[in-house]
Amino acid sequence: MRVVEQSLFERIRGALAQLYGDERLPQLLRRLDLLVGRYGVGGQCLDPNAEPSRCRGWDQRDAVLITYGDMVRADGEDPLSTLLGFLEDHIGDAFSILHVLPFFPYSSDDGFAVIDYRTVDPALGGWSHIEGLSEDYRLMADLVINHVSGRSNWFRAYCNGVAPERHYFIEVQPNTDLSAVVRPRTTPLLRAVQTPYGERWIWVTFGNDQVDLDFSNPDVLFEYLDILLFYVHHGVQIIRLDAIAYLWKRIGSNCIHLPETHQVVKLLRALLDMLAPGTLLVSETNVPHDENITYFGAGDEAHMVYQFSLPPLLLHALHTGDAGHLRAWAANLAPPPPGCTFLNFTASHDGIGVRPLEGLLPQAELHRLVAAVEQRGGLVSRRNNPDGSATPYELNITYFDALGVPGDRDASIRRFLCSQTIAMSLQGIPGIYFNSLLGAGNDLIGVEQTGRARSINRHKWTDAELGGMLAADSEHQAAQVLPEYLRRLRLRRAEPAFHPDAPQQVLSLPRGLFGVRRDAADGRKLWMLANLTNRTTGCAMSRIDRHWQRGRWRELICGWEADGTGLPSRLQLRPHQVVWLVQAGAAAEGQAD
Repeated sequence: MRVVEQSLFERIRGALAQLYGDERLPQLLRRLDLLVGRYGVGGQCLDPNAEPSRCRGWDQRDAVLITYGDMVRADGEDPLSTLLGFLEDHIGDAFSILHVLPFFPYSSDDGFAVIDYRTVDPALGGWSHIEGLSEDYRLMADLVINHVSGRSNWFRAYCNGVAPERHYFIEVQPNTDLSAVVRPRTTPLLRAVQTPYGERWIWVTFGNDQVDLDFSNPDVLFEYLDILLFYVHHGVQIIRLDAIAYLWKRIGSNCIHLPETHQVVKLLRALLDMLAPGTLLVSETNVPHDENITYFGAGDEAHMVYQFSLPPLLLHALHTGDAGHLRAWAANLAPPPPGCTFLNFTASHDGIGVRPLEGLLPQAELHRLVAAVEQRGGLVSRRNNPDGSATPYELNITYFDALGVPGDRDASIRRFLCSQTIAMSLQGIPGIYFNSLLGAGNDLIGVEQTGRARSINRHKWTDAELGGMLAADSEHQAAQVLPEYLRRLRLRRAEPAFHPDAPQQVLSLPRGLFGVRRDAADGRKLWMLANLTNRTTGCAMSRIDRHWQRGRWRELICGWEADGTGLPSRLQLRPHQVVWLVQAGAAAEGQAD
């Protein structure tokens, strides 16, 4: 049965039954009915005849800014207030969505070891600040669902043998064969703890302080359903499912992407569709592409999936000046299911994952890419494999420095803006990390202070520092990167061919060029061409449109306009130049292939 033929009630009922069995279903549905009533929805919300409501969706005006709550600080101010002030003063309307990384009390991993999901970290502000941000942006927040802090009340209760939390965590005998488990880390998978019942070994996928939850216990699921609705109640409109791929564990399996994990995502989606139409789910799964896109389901799981293969493939293409692997991947991308889209990003608070290159880039090319990153001051994090070996998992470096041309800042800026413009041209919604907006370099002092490789791309600033960096007379690279970045984002906002649902066709171009054509719903077409090389490269206009001489052309980034008869037969692109070409006026309609 197709998803659209099922009522929301059937979807919720089916997911709960798949997870916990038919015999427990009546009790779980009663419990769910009581839960949603806590948030003012009413006790009759689980209507068997309810149908999916259309969400607000998205359009070309949408872009996501990814930031920590204290990315900008000022004496005497709550950082969330300072952040909002910086956005008002320097960013304006370039972004419609604000992703504030975990803003809860935490014990490690810069927020991803959550102590209390229902409290805003007092060092950042309070729920009033979060609600204030949601008035200006569609607010995106993390549901850190796979694990909880080792200093949380839940885990303390477990260690003290207190119910119900004593059943919230996964106990495993230390001699259990766990060799099949897919690991994102080289740290031990199990941690020994003392309880009133003696020593117990518990599951810790991401490290000792991030303790995995046992979702085979419905009490755990209902804790997170409550947290989910609590976030929506406070103005969150987009939920990022952190580390969702590892959620469900079954001894003897690889414990990643298990069917039960997908059922949990289906349940979250159906519940939000029923109770908070317009609230979107985003899956975060740093895995190979074919595994990553399974979180679309049949259009009944995540609305958005991070495009994890894009950052390393784009990095490789710009390092080599060869679009071959990037072009092959992009040309074979299947369009998302209706009502779904990609989140196109190049950098985040984490590193550049290389697992998403599996099957896309030869090992020799990967090794060269790793070496290039290390030559630019980057670090490499590794993971354990079932055979006991360790392989690269992510590259820890800022995207600006990863693309840097040693000794030539202007060339580095051109190369970086080329990468960012390509990413914002592809089908989907751009997701842009705060540090990338500024062209931030590696924070090696931060790595030294924390001992964590990921600190290299987690630098934070005072408001005064940023003011100096962005001043009109500043020579800091941020003063060049930010204005141009924002200008291109605003150009993008005005172009209907950049609607996330607008189809794309990858162009057949010389190896040093990468290009796509985007087709707006009204028939308007836009061609993006990017020169990946450090030399001027020509492209025959006939490769873009065989009838190119008939129309009038406009290039959006540089702003020129000309009749086709006045254009040379070869368009010349400077090193790392990107062009957005459209045909101006009604004459453009119906002329392109």
